[in-house]
Amino acid sequence: MDITERFLNYTKFDTQSAEDSQSVPSTSKQLVFAEYLRKELEAEGLEDVELDDKGYIYATLPSNIKGKDVPTIGFISHYDTSPDCSGADIKARIVKGYDGGDITLSEGIVSSPKKFPELLSHVGEDLIVTDGHTLLGADDKAGIAEIMQAVCWLRDHKEVKHGKIRVAFNPDEEIGMGAHHFDVEKFGCEWAYTMDGGDVGELEFENFNAAGAKVTIKGMSVHPGYAKDKMVNANRLAAEFAAMLPADETPETTEGYQGFYHLLGIKSNIENATMSYIIRDHDRRKFEARKAFFAECAEKMNEKYGEGTVVADVRDQYYNMKEKIDPCMHVIDIVLKAMQDCGVAPKVKPIRGGTDGAQLSFKGLPCPNIFAGGVNFHGPYEFVSIQSMQKAMEVIVRICELTAGYND
Repeated sequence: MDITERFLNYTKFDTQSAEDSQSVPSTSKQLVFAEYLRKELEAEGLEDVELDDKGYIYATLPSNIKGKDVPTIGFISHYDTSPDCSGADIKARIVKGYDGGDITLSEGIVSSPKKFPELLSHVGEDLIVTDGHTLLGADDKAGIAEIMQAVCWLRDHKEVKHGKIRVAFNPDEEIGMGAHHFDVEKFGCEWAYTMDGGDVGELEFENFNAAGAKVTIKGMSVHPGYAKDKMVNANRLAAEFAAMLPADETPETTEGYQGFYHLLGIKSNIENATMSYIIRDHDRRKFEARKAFFAECAEKMNEKYGEGTVVADVRDQYYNMKEKIDPCMHVIDIVLKAMQDCGVAPKVKPIRGGTDGAQLSFKGLPCPNIFAGGVNFHGPYEFVSIQSMQKAMEVIVRICELTAGYND
């Protein structure tokens, strides 16, 4: 089976996760695909294949080196797709030798380089696209296909020496829960890589420090005709709180290493208001300062309107993996050499978001993120180049080969 057939098979499964679910995984349909992957891993001859009760899949490609201490490394991808766009009844097709023009996905739905200039980086390649009504699922089923193809290639090419390779596929990454039940001890690796990045060459080992915040505002409803010095309008206080945060420090006004405050939603009436925020910054010191400023805004509101009127509950979500990767930069050096050997130009950049690798790094498993090749994730204009997937697979193989010589 080639990498294209693998990936297309995977897109037939609806594995959308759900943010409002309390179950693990968050949707039962993810387990249908997990069982398929378990059977595929066993059919391909991998060892120690396990699917646990929470939907985490682990397997091993044994070392083919005797009498030498080689680090055990791992490769990880998630199999859920985003709640932002339907992943049901995906109709994927291949655009052979993309010519740089518009791609008609279906009647009235066109993917154009005028809107998506990144298409022009793939002229001449074979692109897998949707019909414009669902996402494609390259995030992150492309990563799964690449890992599967790489371990099968290594299995069949015994002349290429490698140590013990562990693979893992997990649910619920798209809702921030992918690493929560990942068993790092069971995985048993010295380091690992998530194959969950975007276009060819992307390598990420810096991400946001992240916190979630909930602001609760208690108002007092009084007939507006008799409201003077009595009414406390929670709607208006919510707007006032939002205005206290810097207007130029939002997602739509920042880029690169710049952090932000992001208002996710408001539910309010005169008596009660709740506001949901996320707080992000790559710099840990600035991150702590942002959280402190957020709390100070609530304190100032209480000084003005009375103690307990505004409550800000700020909780950390994850941290920048860079502080865990910096002490073991050989993990990055191996990837950079592998990319160079495979003719891939590295694009090292910070993630303006999170990754399972960040949480895993803080659980003791250094875990940077490597490109999987998909573009325009979480929407109907998502696509992936077959050639990009092939390159990612080659990089995995080369990482395994280079790791085999790590202690030489």
